[in-house]
Amino acid sequence: GISIFFFGDFYFFFYPCVGSWFGRIMGILEKIKDIEDEINRTQKNKATEGHLGLLKGKLARYRSQLIEESSGGGGAGKGTGFEAAKSGDARVSMVGFPSAGKSTLLNKLTKTESATGAYEFTTLTCIPGVIEYKGTEIQLLDLPGIIEGASEGKGRGKQVIATARTSDLILIIIDACKAEIQRPLLEYEMETMGIRLNKPRPNIYLKKKPSASMNIISYTATCKTTHLSEKLCRDILHGYKIHNAEVLIREDATVDDFIDVVEGNRQYLP
Repeated sequence: GISIFFFGDFYFFFYPCVGSWFGRIMGILEKIKDIEDEINRTQKNKATEGHLGLLKGKLARYRSQLIEESSGGGGAGKGTGFEAAKSGDARVSMVGFPSAGKSTLLNKLTKTESATGAYEFTTLTCIPGVIEYKGTEIQLLDLPGIIEGASEGKGRGKQVIATARTSDLILIIIDACKAEIQRPLLEYEMETMGIRLNKPRPNIYLKKKPSASMNIISYTATCKTTHLSEKLCRDILHGYKIHNAEVLIREDATVDDFIDVVEGNRQYLP
């Protein structure tokens, strides 16, 4: 049944199904924090590379699980963005904190009128506009401001980032007086949601195969690798329950690069 909890002058209805989902979310967040703390505590050297690699693989799996659970709980999950039909020759999404100037810039560059105000969260949905430049049409999206913790489901951040993933370019809008604080936070939120900014796709070939009676992970590196080894790649794949695959490393990739390829859902955007 429904439970009722009192807190001061307020009372809350607690539905079992929502409570169960909320409990799973909090459990995953706690595991993510524990792993991040262990990574921060661990000294970075040659002897700990393998251990850190396995921790990063586990962290990536929990983050993917968090996105899936959030989607199942009615939140904006993976691939669930605002309904904005893609048009023109390219799409540019403006991402930033509330009251950073996104709506003002949209109004200056396009014929669209997006509400502006001297208060936060003036924009509550996606407002599209069109920039006409030398015969081309560039769709410019004014997305609602995101807050710290957006990748964990706070605010409408997951919808914002899911929409940004569909873009050809991301335009980060920041307060000039808070640039050193805001830019790393925005990049972290997008990184957590699988967006890789100004970064080429890793030159790694991975072919996952169905399990068979003879499971083999075939590993080949065509260059010197200083971050990855056959054992580390094999251990990371085993963490994903992948026991039969072909791996071809064509560059001196990092552990994070390899995990991104295994996850297979990253967006590489300028």
